[in-house]
Amino acid sequence: MCLIITLLAAIISTVIWYFNPKSGAYRLSVPCFIYWGASLMWLADAVFEYAKLGADYFRPAPADMINDAYLGICCVTAGLLVWLVVLLIKDPKGVLKDILTKKH
Repeated sequence: MCLIITLLAAIISTVIWYFNPKSGAYRLSVPCFIYWGASLMWLADAVFEYAKLGADYFRPAPADMINDAYLGICCVTAGLLVWLVVLLIKDPKGVLKDILTKKH
């Protein structure tokens, strides 16, 4: 489930990045790299787990599937938080700069 969830996030973020003309300003490449990296990590994990378990890999317990789904959702959320921090630091529209330098 982790692999499926992060692959969906990677594909969605890549499509948004590719078709958005302002993708450079909003650093949309950051979530793409985060999610594709996480997908490669989960793919390697799946390959090694399949080598260990064999056909039993495809028959997980429901509790394991729920835990994996929760982990995948947490990873996607963490990736969004990292992207948000990068976006706030880069401040493409200068909103934070205007708020912080505004004299009251």
